[in-house]
This record gives sequence, C-alpha cells and structure tokens, in this order.
Amino acid sequence: MTRTAAEGPTGLVVVDKETGWTSHDVVARVRTTFGQRRVGHAGTLDPDATGVLLVGLGRVTRVLRYLTTLGKEYTGEIVLGTATDTLDASGNVVGEWDMAGVTLEEARAAAAELTGLVEQVPPMVSAVKVGGVRLHELARRGVDVQRPARTVRVDRFELESTGEAGVLRATVACSSGTYVRALAADLGTALGGGAHLRRLRRTRVGSFTLDEALPVGSLDPSSLRSPTDALRDLDRVTVGPDVAQLVAVGRPLDKVPLGAAGDGPWALVDPTGRLLAVYERTAAFRIRPAVVLASR
Repeated sequence: MTRTAAEGPTGLVVVDKETGWTSHDVVARVRTTFGQRRVGHAGTLDPDATGVLLVGLGRVTRVLRYLTTLGKEYTGEIVLGTATDTLDASGNVVGEWDMAGVTLEEARAAAAELTGLVEQVPPMVSAVKVGGVRLHELARRGVDVQRPARTVRVDRFELESTGEAGVLRATVACSSGTYVRALAADLGTALGGGAHLRRLRRTRVGSFTLDEALPVGSLDPSSLRSPTDALRDLDRVTVGPDVAQLVAVGRPLDKVPLGAAGDGPWALVDPTGRLLAVYERTAAFRIRPAVVLASR
C-alpha cells in the first residue's frame, strides 16, 4: 500500500463482486473502507453478475484505462428457447421457441462460428454512449435506438451440458468490450430460436483471477496492492536515477537505449520497483509519458 498524508491510500483492490451489487456500490464501499475519495473501477459488472472487479484508489485511478482494456474470461449459463429484452434473466420475456431438439454438438458448432473477430451490437442495457447518453439510461426511459455494431474478439466460446434441459454452461474468453449476454442471444438466433444468459461470473481480468479476489466486506488495508502490481500486465522497464528524473518532469525518451521492447504501453519503474509513469509510443524510436505518477 502507498499513502501520503495529503492524498490517502493509493493502490488496487481485486474484488469478488457479489450479486445484487452495482459496480458503483462497490466503489462507494471501498471509499468508506479506505477513507479515500478518489476511487474508480476498471470495467462495469451488471448487478446480477459476480466475479472479478478491479478497483483503483488514489493515483491508480489515473491508470485504470490500462486495466479496462485487458482481456477477460467469464462463465455463465445460456438458456435456450427464451429471449428477454435485457438478454439476461433480469429482463422481460420477448420471445419463446421450442428448442428441445438442439444438441450439444449443434450448439458447439454455432459457438465456433461466433469465435474469432465478430461483429456485435451492444445491448440497450449497456453503458455504451449514443449521442452522449448511456444506453441503459435510454432503456430506462423506454427509448430504443440504433446501435452500430462493433468488432470484438472472442478467443474461446466453450459449451457444456448442465444436466438441465435447454441450459448450457458457457466459458468465454474475450476482448474488452465484448458482451457475453449478446453472445448468448446470438447463439440462440444461430440455432434457429432465441436465448438469454444467466449466472454470469467474471473469472479473470488480464492476469487477475478469482483466486486473488475478496468480497468487498472482507477488504482491509492488507488487501491493497501497489501501483506497480496494478500494472503487472504491462511491459515493464526499470530505469536508473538519471532517467527517473527525466520521467518525473514528463520528458519523452528514446525507446531503444531504454530497452523498451514491443509496441507498449510500458510501465516505467525505479530499481526499487516503484511505479514512476506509463509511457506510450509516439514514433518508431520515441516514447512519451501518458501518465506520470512520480514527482521530483
């Protein structure tokens, strides 16, 4: 944990969000638990969903965007034969089909067609903005608008039988921005009917898994991870004192002498492992600071 008297604690907590909590509810509880007003989360989970929610405190809120874009993994159950207006079990039924004859092999073949780069229309209950307004706010007003499809990547879409007729257990590994409930609905359509999602659980964000997550009520100061650990999925570059002084004032740097391999972004740390800044590429051999956390 990092703390200064002026700003309060800085770091990351890995929460196992419980059903019934909104992501905003979790943020509010973390504010109270740690006495820190600057709190934010990386990637919304619906109230009915559970699982990994990354919550940043203090200066880590400035780098949450690098966590939001990490790949994710989910489990859930897909109910064939019933479509809802929210695409999940919380919504109103808007269509029913007899899909008792669909086999697991047929469902797996359809899931394979929904793997890779796919075009997906965000649900009306999502946080995507259209015309500056979030879709779920429009949905609450009863307004339905056209949503442009977006390209997402589904790395894995595996299905197993639950033993319950018409219900399949799904495991999905995907890019940020993928809606598993939309994937469930698209599977139902591909099988000649409809479907909705229930019991969604996020099991991984980047390298952060459920094994590391704690219920929000179990958080305490020992749960807070360092800013460096918060960005452990970024390429890391260790710099000496001379370069650290340049980083502290936001100077662009030459990529090759620094040893910054790949395309970035890069987490720059000092020899003690303290996070100094996040740098991004500006040209073939130059990188610039996107977020500077250290000061001279």
